[in-house]
Amino acid sequence: MSSVIEIDKLHVTYRVGFFRKVVQAVRGISFAVEEGEIVGLIGPNGSGKTSTLKVLLGLVRATDGAARIRGIDSKQPKSRAELGFLPENPYVYPYLTPREFVDLCGRLSGLDAATREKRVPAVLERAGIAFAADRPVRRLSKGMLQRTGLAAALVAEPSLLVLDEPMSGLDPLGRREVRDLIFEEKRRGRTVLFSSHVLSDIEALCDRVVILRKGELVTQGTVRDLVKRSATLTELTLRNLPADARQEVIGTSTVLRELGEELVLEVSGDTPLATTMTKALAAGAKVTSAVPRKDSLEDLFVRNALHEDTPDAAKN
Repeated sequence: MSSVIEIDKLHVTYRVGFFRKVVQAVRGISFAVEEGEIVGLIGPNGSGKTSTLKVLLGLVRATDGAARIRGIDSKQPKSRAELGFLPENPYVYPYLTPREFVDLCGRLSGLDAATREKRVPAVLERAGIAFAADRPVRRLSKGMLQRTGLAAALVAEPSLLVLDEPMSGLDPLGRREVRDLIFEEKRRGRTVLFSSHVLSDIEALCDRVVILRKGELVTQGTVRDLVKRSATLTELTLRNLPADARQEVIGTSTVLRELGEELVLEVSGDTPLATTMTKALAAGAKVTSAVPRKDSLEDLFVRNALHEDTPDAAKN
């Protein structure tokens, strides 16, 4: 059985400026999105996220490689028959109301009048914009426009959702509501691919993440597995460490804080932790706690997406 989305050795090259300078936006990336998954596409600005989504949506042609939806090349319009899309900055005709715009999107998706009459109010309610359904769009805030765009993406009940920065412009409550809505779509059997700079949302929502940097795939996998194989840190608390043993015990560890007779160190790795504890005990200090702390997705992102040396990157 083929994946819902297949990005296969994708290259995207642009020519920009008067001298038609070549810019390689995407450099041979490959990944897949399986049925019923929520996958997060993340990376710093200029990493190739938007270009990848544009190829998938048929807005940009691949220079080499391919993007497929349910086995159909994205160059073919029929590949997007069951796709709902929310752009980062949805354009909604300012003279329409949210109700009229979502109804228009339903008509463009081939929904008949009776179906639209049921679905439009329902998706406006689910997206949290029903209270302003008949207000002119020009009077809506950025977050309300985002909710209107999300309702438009949902109205045809697509089996695949592609969301570009779906939390953009939303307050904390709005972000929570959209997260709940995405989870609800997953429970309904939908597949979701979305990009975001809000890493806490990615970590809370996604089954898997794909990290890009400078047009290349740096690493991909489940958040749990990626973080598990990242560095393990431990906060080690010592008491009554003699001054003459201090330097030897600390070694390459990082001093987090020191309060009176209590010293808190950050130790990286299991072997250094055991060595540090052995030296501390031999010096007569008391170990009061050793609290393990795994890297967060943000730590992983900074190390993989922003740094050139990424020894834990896994292009599997």
